[in-house]
Amino acid sequence: MTESAADKPESGDACRHAANGVKPSRNGFAKNRCRQPQHRYREEKVYPTACNGGLYSRPFHESFEETPMLVAVLTYMGYGILTIFGYLRDFLRAWKIERCHIAREREEQKDFVPLYQDFENFYTRNLYMRIRDSWNRPICSVPGAKLDLAERVSHDYNWTFEYTGRAVKDVINMGSYNYLGFAENSGACAEAAANVTLKYGVGVCSTRQEIGNLDRHEELEKLVAKFLGVESAMAFGMGFATNSMNIPALTGKGCLILSDELNHASLVLGARLSGSSIRIFKHNNMQSLEKLLGDAIVNGQPRTHRPWKKILIVVEGIYSMEGSIVRLPEVIALKKKYKAFLYLDEAHSIGALGTSGRGVVDYFGLDPRDVDIMMGTFTKSFGAAGGYIGGKKELIDYLRTHSHSAVYATSISPPVAEQIITSMKCIMGEDGTTLGCERIRQLAENTIYFRRRLQEMGFIIYGNSDSPVVPMMLYMPAKIGAFGREMLKRNIGVVVVGFPATPIIESRARFCVSAAHTKEMLDVCRTVGLGCHRRGG
Repeated sequence: MTESAADKPESGDACRHAANGVKPSRNGFAKNRCRQPQHRYREEKVYPTACNGGLYSRPFHESFEETPMLVAVLTYMGYGILTIFGYLRDFLRAWKIERCHIAREREEQKDFVPLYQDFENFYTRNLYMRIRDSWNRPICSVPGAKLDLAERVSHDYNWTFEYTGRAVKDVINMGSYNYLGFAENSGACAEAAANVTLKYGVGVCSTRQEIGNLDRHEELEKLVAKFLGVESAMAFGMGFATNSMNIPALTGKGCLILSDELNHASLVLGARLSGSSIRIFKHNNMQSLEKLLGDAIVNGQPRTHRPWKKILIVVEGIYSMEGSIVRLPEVIALKKKYKAFLYLDEAHSIGALGTSGRGVVDYFGLDPRDVDIMMGTFTKSFGAAGGYIGGKKELIDYLRTHSHSAVYATSISPPVAEQIITSMKCIMGEDGTTLGCERIRQLAENTIYFRRRLQEMGFIIYGNSDSPVVPMMLYMPAKIGAFGREMLKRNIGVVVVGFPATPIIESRARFCVSAAHTKEMLDVCRTVGLGCHRRGG
């Protein structure tokens, strides 16, 4: 396996990370054998500013702690016991001893191709239903630093829910992607959206190519292009469709997509719909990416060995399950070396990273022109909905006529567009205030503070030290539901995630830090989290 530029230390440089023959792990990072308090071995990577020939302009620190062997064994045992009891309950259901509520084929359809996948159905009725109350909780307020949850109860073990008519008040919101705190019902954004609603209404009822192109859409796209530092930009009504409908317009048969193994489902779907050949490289592993690039250049297409029409590298800015940040300087270096194109999804990083909130490109101090396709969403840092793609004018003009999301989808709602415009101007300082800069700085401070305090308490935390997405490892299946319930009892709302969204032995709780959080809120979350973690275990 070849070395990437990131793994070739310069002479006299202190960046040595594979001493004593330590073997790199799944992220290409060497395992740091120094013990941490209450921790197992931790996989870490730190890039000083002088490292890698100047690729990194700032220290870059990420950690992914290896699952302890005992915990892994106990986790597999837990899923094994659940599976055994699941088969036992299925036996009881087959003999009509226990009632089954889930959808299934009728008797007269048994000889046809099954409509429901057997294992997925088994997993849903026997494992997921046990902790179903941890998800899909309806809220009845603005998803700000605190929110209200509609109270619900189940009398049939989570098969159905009934609403009591009451609300759980003032729940600390650690689950929403409200990074800069613009999800609010008062202030400049809310007032601007309300005024635009009175003038334009709520719906456009047409596509951009017909009669649904408003002046607010034109202003929005010009502002996005200015914010990103690119020639042109285009806005879409749905973030998921921005990926899934535009990648097929950019690549097709005879093209090669190199995709990070942890890319979002929208990127995966878009790649599959394109008809391109797809190769997966290990998460944030530049050796793996360079090997695929080299093989693609040398071997070309299968069977014919003709050169690929196009090679597209697809990565994310912040990976929402791992809390890691893409090693963008190295990706750009490889992209230039092998003459490939780069598609960067900044759904979670735009607004949340960089001194001016311009995302991972700003975070590393890079030139936006080095990224061929810059994608992002308005659903997180801007407190709105939809997505965008930015780049050269030729690219955007092409997408306006070839993207299914542009040709067939209804235009962005006017109040949503106004919410984006107002919040973006606030971040850029064009509203005449320093509120946007203060929120960006507050988010960075909250992120560093929360991560540091969790690690000091002995929690196993994944990801980059500057990422506002903070995964805290739970591992065992029993802890998934127990942690979410116990936190809610103490008025803290968190997202818990398990298999199949994560590897089977890496279940976790995911905290999303916001600029709207106070240090008191974060302290409550970490101290309560310690008690719930122990109770769940």
